[in-house]
Amino acid sequence: MTPPPRQPARRRTTVPRREAVLAAVPVAVAALLGAAGPTATGTTGAPGAGDPYFPLSGNGGYHVSHYDLTLRYDTASRHLDGKAVLTARATQRLGRFDLDLEGLEVTGVTVDRTAARFRRNGQELVVTPRHTLGAGREFRVTVAYAGTPTPVTDPDGSADGWIPTDDGAFVAGEPQGAMTWFPANGHPGDKASYDITITVPEGRTAVANGVLRGRHTAHGRTTFRWHQAEPMAAYLATATVGRFRTESYTTADGIRVYNAVDAREAAAAAPVLKKLPSVLAWESGLFGPYPFRAAGSVVDHAPDVGYALETQTRPVYDSAPDLGTLVHENAHQWFGDSVSLTSWQDIWLNEGFATYAEWLYSEQHGGDSAQKTFDALYARPADDGLWAYPPADPGSGARIFGTPVYARGAMALHELRTAVGDRTFFRVLRAWAAGHRAGHGTTAQFVRLAERRSGKDLTGLFRTWLRTKGKPGGA
Repeated sequence: MTPPPRQPARRRTTVPRREAVLAAVPVAVAALLGAAGPTATGTTGAPGAGDPYFPLSGNGGYHVSHYDLTLRYDTASRHLDGKAVLTARATQRLGRFDLDLEGLEVTGVTVDRTAARFRRNGQELVVTPRHTLGAGREFRVTVAYAGTPTPVTDPDGSADGWIPTDDGAFVAGEPQGAMTWFPANGHPGDKASYDITITVPEGRTAVANGVLRGRHTAHGRTTFRWHQAEPMAAYLATATVGRFRTESYTTADGIRVYNAVDAREAAAAAPVLKKLPSVLAWESGLFGPYPFRAAGSVVDHAPDVGYALETQTRPVYDSAPDLGTLVHENAHQWFGDSVSLTSWQDIWLNEGFATYAEWLYSEQHGGDSAQKTFDALYARPADDGLWAYPPADPGSGARIFGTPVYARGAMALHELRTAVGDRTFFRVLRAWAAGHRAGHGTTAQFVRLAERRSGKDLTGLFRTWLRTKGKPGGA
């Protein structure tokens, strides 16, 4: 047997390249961050959320409920001026707290309109308000900043964050790139609503998340105002800028679609993007109602990027996607975006689920069955990289975007489907998406759900397929 022609996508297509709170959340945010983060000392918020793979990602001591970002980007000089207003609530007494921000120059910080002291410490912007904030207090932080944003380089060698292009910028922040263009509580454990206003030279389009609330042109510049109402992790925010052809429409289900396509990719992208409404309808039938009020695509011409990303409501693609990639990135709107990670260790809950959605789409649209795809992968020898490490604990670095997370994660779901039967399996997927909608989930919670719904002890199955390295069942 030969392996599938492309295995998986789609966050890092370097796997390898082309292979491959406005709603009540199920997990209280303060409890989530408190459990994940280091124990607070005195009135100092922790400089990280305590993630084992990205220890400085996110911050302790507060939860952000809303970001109001006002950006002005000059595509010729690549200079960005920004003002970020964060509405947050202290989860402990706070005399000092951190924000994640890399590279850009901060010119002023206020807390509740009063000037605050600040300093830089690597990727941390350390803020000391004039008065200690009491636990439970809502407060507003305003940060003025400017500079030439540059991406960070991830452990797998790919660029992440604000990535310059020949006509603007490709903005994709997984796992740590949000801090390259706005100050954030940058761990997926902290989700918020967003307003993003972007001013760019006339003739350019600036695309962010959610619904376009307005645009106007004056004095050679155009301003776009975007609103993302449902909670979103910082890494899923985008502000992609370029020369785009745009279209907007509303689907039969009332989803507001906005597509932006670079003219150089338009011919190849058109037949795939035409299928977006039917893909969303199909995924809604399997996974439950679409979790957001907006959808769409940003198809850029960014050949050096090497991946697409499931930016919330509007995935960004570095080139015209194929149908499998479109299915994958939009499946993430349920699995990864609406139901977010508690820890990067659980990345298989994003990538394994989206990869299995591709298998299911193929199976139900005249392609290979999920079983045939599984069998082709299982035929790989025991020394193949597919078996090198377990999907539910890949280890830090490049491994979190490696083949085991995507493909073996999907194989684990197929094994679950085989063990419990189709009826129960699809009920589990829908219950997972519904029960954790707009919130967070963990591998342990998914295992408990599967066992509860099926009435079976699945300990051995998940231990073998998620937590044990090596090829299950032999050579």
